[in-house]
Amino acid sequence: MAAPRHADSWISSFLAAQAADLGAARNTQLAYGRDLKDFATWLERNASSFATATREDVEAYLVFCDAQGLSKATRARRLSAVRQLYRFAHEEGWRDDNPALRIKGPGASQRLPGTLSLPEVERLLDAARRKGRSEPERLRNCALVELLYATGMRVSELVGLPVAAVRGDPKMILVTGKGDKERMVPLSATARAAVQDWLAERDAQEDVARKHGKPASKYLFPGPGADGHLTRQHFYLLVKDIAVQGGVDPASVTPHTLRHAFATHLLAGGADLMVIQALLGHADVATTEIYTHVLDDDLRRLVLTHHPLAAGKAGA
Repeated sequence: MAAPRHADSWISSFLAAQAADLGAARNTQLAYGRDLKDFATWLERNASSFATATREDVEAYLVFCDAQGLSKATRARRLSAVRQLYRFAHEEGWRDDNPALRIKGPGASQRLPGTLSLPEVERLLDAARRKGRSEPERLRNCALVELLYATGMRVSELVGLPVAAVRGDPKMILVTGKGDKERMVPLSATARAAVQDWLAERDAQEDVARKHGKPASKYLFPGPGADGHLTRQHFYLLVKDIAVQGGVDPASVTPHTLRHAFATHLLAGGADLMVIQALLGHADVATTEIYTHVLDDDLRRLVLTHHPLAAGKAGA
């Protein structure tokens, strides 16, 4: 099969295959697309293309990325995108080789996840109850932060949560994560109460909107944007404002640090790594194990000694 003439066709075909074969999430596809577009632009400036690029071209591109000051993690991700593109091209018969196959990546530096202490989380939760210009805003903000800390959801999972997931005051909710993989997560009593308070207010707002001919939203946290729900960017800024109001350093607070706090506090309370892995939606328990490093040495040794998958790691 003849290879496409234009780089955009290479990228769109590759992304379509990723979505169809692997169920790649939208955010993952967007990241792949940005990385490959950058590589295509660099190739064009250097009189090359996806069809003619050599191993030396790929290596020179990585040197260029390094010179631009990109982190090891970003360079590793870009190499991965290029490598996967050429694997796809080889399978399609567009290339006889994969010029990125044997290139050793820079390796991503392992960063310990930032987290928050329990008193800091409590101040954030209290501030969320008070943050907002109106009672509906305050109810929504409280539900957002309570849900995030109670479940450890990714921010994209939280803002895109369908309202049907919380109908009937459930003790557990179904969350759709990366690659459309589903998992069940339990809700604490305080999170359930916050969600039901917001749900009552949200439904009242929806009733008024319907009377004015506006369609009902399928999301728990509706928004005016194209996606129909509150955006990740809006929630990111909201969390920063809540941190300021709660007297917590906003530089240390993001939606992701609340996810980290959920995992770390569970682990500190004696929860099993595999349980936390399931709650977070990690594909590999090794990803979850990094949370052991943010605890004190005694607790870390306890977990690594007694966990069934950690035999022989006690001295790590």
